[in-house]
Formats: sequence, structure tokens, C-alpha cells
Amino acid sequence: MQPPNQPQQPYGQPVDGNPYAGGPGQGAPSAPTGNPYGQQGPGAPYGQQPPSGNPFAGQQPDQQAPFGGGAPFAPAPPARENLLLGIGVALGVAIVAGILYGVLAGSIEREVGYAAVGVGFLVGFAASKLGGSNPVIVAAAAVFSIGAVYLGQLVGISMVLADVAQIPFSEVVGDHFDTVTKAWSAEADFMTYLFLALGAVAAVGGAKKAG
Repeated sequence: MQPPNQPQQPYGQPVDGNPYAGGPGQGAPSAPTGNPYGQQGPGAPYGQQPPSGNPFAGQQPDQQAPFGGGAPFAPAPPARENLLLGIGVALGVAIVAGILYGVLAGSIEREVGYAAVGVGFLVGFAASKLGGSNPVIVAAAAVFSIGAVYLGQLVGISMVLADVAQIPFSEVVGDHFDTVTKAWSAEADFMTYLFLALGAVAAVGGAKKAG
């Protein structure tokens, strides 16, 4: 005689306290595999991209790092040329430099080529530095440099004549200026005109140096 059927445990119920024990014909359930955090569920916090408002969210491809490539500031616009300022500066510097050149020439009773070059260079450099590199400013600096060297030659001759005639310098310039110009014409030679040309050339060089 067959023994009476033993009461069977319902499927899924633990047997003898073992939660993995199955019923008859049922194998033991396998342990879960894979990374439970790698699955992207509707509410999974680890599989989602950071929201757009997150300050730690990655930068988009079209964004640049604040300290990375690209200039953070726009380049400064080029300085605008000021024609009137450049011409005015050239004239003022030519007068001052010409007088100083004449005082030097009258003190040593001769002209110095380096001084003429210095006068022209100073006029051209100052005019272009403050007014710009406009060709009109450069041309004006060259012309005023010739005038500065000529003014210096007249001042030098006036100082020599005042010393020879034993009269004040102001009297020579104020009352006998025609005599000064005649003396310049009589004493002018190749070196006199060369110094005038050197002043103009130096003015162009000074303007290019400043630009």
C-alpha cells in the first residue's frame, strides 16, 4: 500500500526555514546578477543625466571654459588719428627744438650735424606719436623740421652778431633781423643745406619709429 500523500508546501514558500528552497520540481532561485545601479529606471538617480540647472553639469560642446581657449576680452580698437593735433605738435616741437639748436650753435659758433638730426627726429616722433601716422602729419613734420633747423641757424647767427657787436641779443633780433638773414645767405654753403635736409629725413624716420 502506498503511503498517504504528504502535504506539499506551496510554491514559493520556504522549506525548513530556507528561503531559497523551492517546491517539488522547482530549482533554487538564482541570485540577482549585474549592477543594480547601472539600470536606468524612471526614478533611478544614478542613471540620469544631470539636469540643466545643475551647476556641476558638463559643459556643452559649444561652450568654452572661462580660463581655457579663446580671448575673454575683445581687442582694443586701433587709436584714431588726429590730424590737427599731430600738425600742432609738430609745429610746437619744431619751434622749441629750433631755438635750442640755435642756442647750441651760437654757443660753440658752429653747427652740429647730430643736433640737426636730433631736431628732425624729435619733431617727427612727437607728431606721429600723438597725432598718428597720417602721411599729412609726416609731411608736416618734415617741413617743420626744415624750418626748425633754419630757425636754429638764424638764432646761432644772431648770438654771434650780438657778441661781435657787443649789443643785446634781443636788439639784434628785433632791430637788425634783416642783417641776420643777409648774413645767413652770405654764409650758407653745402653743409648748411645738408643740415636742413638731414632734419627733414630724420623727421620721417622719427615718425616711422613712433608708428
